[in-house]
Amino acid sequence: MMQPGRKNLITDISGIRVGNAGDDRIKSGVTVITADTPFTAGVNIMGGAPGSRETALLDPDKLVCDVDAIVLAGGSAFGLDAASGVMQGLRDQGRGFAVGEHRIPIVPAAILFDLNNGGEGAGTENPYPRLGLDALNAAGPQFDLGTAGAGTGAIAGDYKGGLGSASIVLEGGITVAAIVAVNSLGSAIVPHQGRFWAAPFECDDEFGGLGMASQHDALTEPDLPKLNGANTTIAVVATDAALDKAGCQRMATAAHDGMARALVPSHTPFDGDCIFGIATGEGAMPGPLDQLRIGHAASLCLSRAIARGVYHATGVAGDPMPAFRDQLA
Repeated sequence: MMQPGRKNLITDISGIRVGNAGDDRIKSGVTVITADTPFTAGVNIMGGAPGSRETALLDPDKLVCDVDAIVLAGGSAFGLDAASGVMQGLRDQGRGFAVGEHRIPIVPAAILFDLNNGGEGAGTENPYPRLGLDALNAAGPQFDLGTAGAGTGAIAGDYKGGLGSASIVLEGGITVAAIVAVNSLGSAIVPHQGRFWAAPFECDDEFGGLGMASQHDALTEPDLPKLNGANTTIAVVATDAALDKAGCQRMATAAHDGMARALVPSHTPFDGDCIFGIATGEGAMPGPLDQLRIGHAASLCLSRAIARGVYHATGVAGDPMPAFRDQLA
């Protein structure tokens, strides 16, 4: 029987570390996922308005097999420069792809749009390289959820979005986990019900134990409060199994099912929904049936992580949308 990991975080996978950095003034931030050693990665982008960096090299037919970190950032395209700060920090640590005498850290990144979130403007200097380096330096086994890191200024439908994470340990010992910054056009909440779409997959009251919606008219069109391109949900799903790049890509593809279950609607033309799949390779090489189970677990983890990100968000002055938990009081 599957069960959540000890921390119910992506860092339940041995060796993975996560760091957050945020700027309360601009209401934006960065989350860095790294590990003790380079890891295999793939990606699947299903949103219509993505912003990303170094994703083409993750295709299974490309040369580089391992990456040193993945960056999730706010700031729209400005946030892609967070990866530059992370690269600098990793280079100082001697990390990176060896080319002769040079070391080039491989740091794919994806961004969300949070520029209209009630914060002040960033000014003339791009703050994201600094935030990226700060997040890298903060990386460890514990990290905050909700209004933190890349989820600092996120909005999810009618409520504040946020940073969420969840994990599952499969029978046989394989661990699968997810981390996500939820900034979706669609909602994580069933309309007029105050219940999460992901409620059927909740473990141990991890996002409030509110139960499932009593009913929902499937023919009701969703209420879309921000049709302005200011969206995108970005995530990483991970396992300690020994997946190759194609296996990581397949895991990321399966995880999009979890996004669709937890956010309605998802994968719209106005979202840049992007999921990275990573594997530390500490476990055994999985067979076809294990790969199926890993993909299914990744989708469950992502649904739960999305709900946790919204549930743990906290409201601050000037927010354009309320925090979900503030509505429960």
